[in-house]
Amino acid sequence: MTEDNKLAAPSRLPPRQAGAASADDAVARKHAREQKDAAIRAVPSIDAMRAALRQAAHALPAMTGIARFHKLDAAGFRRQAMQGMPFLIDGVVTRWPLTAMPPDMLREQLSAVPVRARVGDYVNTAFAADRAMADMTMGQYLDLVARDETALPPYLGNLGLQELNRHCHWPAYFDKMGPPRFWIGPARTVTPLHCDFDDNIFAQIWGTKRIFLCPPHHDEFLYIREANPLLFGSPVDPESLDFIQFPLARQASMIEVIVEPGDMLYVPAGWYHQVRALTFSLSSNRWARAMPLALQGDESLGRNVAL
Repeated sequence: MTEDNKLAAPSRLPPRQAGAASADDAVARKHAREQKDAAIRAVPSIDAMRAALRQAAHALPAMTGIARFHKLDAAGFRRQAMQGMPFLIDGVVTRWPLTAMPPDMLREQLSAVPVRARVGDYVNTAFAADRAMADMTMGQYLDLVARDETALPPYLGNLGLQELNRHCHWPAYFDKMGPPRFWIGPARTVTPLHCDFDDNIFAQIWGTKRIFLCPPHHDEFLYIREANPLLFGSPVDPESLDFIQFPLARQASMIEVIVEPGDMLYVPAGWYHQVRALTFSLSSNRWARAMPLALQGDESLGRNVAL
């Protein structure tokens, strides 16, 4: 590898969350965070934004497949995203230098990078504040994966790896974008069914993943639980539906999409999705930090916003 392609020096892990505070402090912090999040997204409140997304979803047509587009520019992306439906884009990720780098470079050049792995039963505890995590280096993580000693492989999820991001060229689809997050793991690693109330672009760099999608207004069939005002999880497993335990799930509309290397998937705010690696995979995503594109033009959300 040339000098220009060498990866940056390792970064530090962020600190772990502080211990539990008093109930009053927690409520005050949550309220302050919701006000800040609403101002960032230029909406009256996060509750109002969530309700508007559900309402808008009622008008969507039944989804029978995922549309695919080629090299959308920012204007074309936004026109399509304003319709409120997921879609795939090709011809973007394939131009990133990272896609040409072999997976072996994780060990060869990032072995000393500190990472935080999801371990244990991270599916059933996915949205708990105290889910099991283990700090290690990238090399130690790859060794752990190679030993294959657990039913659920350890997973590097939602990490900000600048060593990788410097080899990505993100399109300017959103006016305001959050930082890139990276997801690394072998086959069988999974992120269970959940929704984020921000628009999301998801880039598949190496490997193949299966993603299930469900529209926002079908949350009434998904037995949802709030992790925070912008993140809701569901115990329903689209790959193994249990209608005895979750009978309402029969009414939820689920669609499956396989993302291959080079695919970019747009997941609109409020859409539930479950992600499983079918092979060793590297993915990255970015969330918008603005009013969801499906709600552009909704005058009720544009009034009385404290910026």
